[in-house]
Amino acid sequence: MKKIFILFLAVALTACAAPATEQPVQPTIAPPEPTATPLVIVETVVVTVIPTQAPTEVPPPTAIPPTAVPPTQPPAPTAEVVVPTVSGGPVAVDNALGAGWFVNMTRTANAFSLRCQLSRDITFNVTPTDANIALVDFYYRTQDRATGAVFDWQNAGRMLPDANGNFTLIFSGDNVSPNFRKENAWFDYQFIGLSRSGGVVGRSEKIEQQISYTLDCP
Repeated sequence: MKKIFILFLAVALTACAAPATEQPVQPTIAPPEPTATPLVIVETVVVTVIPTQAPTEVPPPTAIPPTAVPPTQPPAPTAEVVVPTVSGGPVAVDNALGAGWFVNMTRTANAFSLRCQLSRDITFNVTPTDANIALVDFYYRTQDRATGAVFDWQNAGRMLPDANGNFTLIFSGDNVSPNFRKENAWFDYQFIGLSRSGGVVGRSEKIEQQISYTLDCP
């Protein structure tokens, strides 16, 4: 028994005296850093599909000429043409144009002409208001409407008196001087009251642009 203990002790000492075998050190491997995991967002899109139908080609309509439709409204009336008074009368003249010397001034028309047989003459009548007026001369002039030219006054002669103190003159289209005959003109006139000796007693106003004078029928 004693021998066995001594042997065990010797083995134990031998084991303690032997140098310890150095174990290799394993390197420490650092765990990998976590990588960012991409976030995937899934978006759901709902698409409504409307079934379409291919358009059917329609042939163009055949052109048909329009049918004339009779008008349902009466045609517009034409502008009324006002024709100056040619005959008849008498045509009264405002007494204010007598300038206090003449009243009852009348004429038988508002138009006359050189060649128209229906309107060649106008008869003028006047009554003096002053007893000193024993004679009355008739003066006239023409104004060319186309150019605006105004011609000189002309003495057409004496008016004829009657028993009531009135004076009358018949003036014809050919009494207008040839130098003053125009295709379309105004015929102006004036009464001049004279004494028995021929002196001027009073004058009417110039009666202008009331009578039309033409070469042919107005």
